Amino acid sequence: MPAIRIIHRTPLPPAEAWRRLTDWERHGAQVPLTRTIIETEPPTHVGTRFTARTGVGRITFDDPMEVVRWQPPAAPAAGLVRLEKRGRAVTGWAEIEVRPLPGGGTEAHWREDLRVRGLPRLLDPLTAAAGRVLFTRALTRLLSPDGR
Repeated sequence: MPAIRIIHRTPLPPAEAWRRLTDWERHGAQVPLTRTIIETEPPTHVGTRFTARTGVGRITFDDPMEVVRWQPPAAPAAGLVRLEKRGRAVTGWAEIEVRPLPGGGTEAHWREDLRVRGLPRLLDPLTAAAGRVLFTRALTRLLSPDGR
C-alpha cells in the first residue's frame, strides 16, 4: 500500500488544530469537487461514519470512512484519530495526530495507507505521490492561521 506521511507545524494551539483537523465537512471543502456527508450524529466519537464524495453530476466516487480511534489532545498528551476506509474502491486507513510543541504551537502528523482496488501495484508510487500533494494541500489549508 502506498504510505503517505506528512508533518506540518502551525502556531495554533493543539485544541484548535484538533478541532480544525477533525471537522470532517471542512476536509471535503479542501479537495476539488468533493463534499463530505456525515452519517452519524455529532459529536465525533468512535463509530462516527462519513463519506467523502468526489465527482460531478452522476459520475461520483465515494470514500466512506469510520472513526475507530478517538483520543483528543489533553496537555501534555498528543491527540490521535484513526479512520478506517470502508469503501469498495478505496481501502486502508488514515491517522491524524496533533502534538504540542515546546513553547507553543502544534505539530500535525498525517499518515495514510491506501489502496485503490483495480489499480496495479506498479502504480502505487503514483498513487502515493498524488495523495501526498492532495493531503498536504488540505492540511495546510485546514491549519492556516486565517482559517481558510
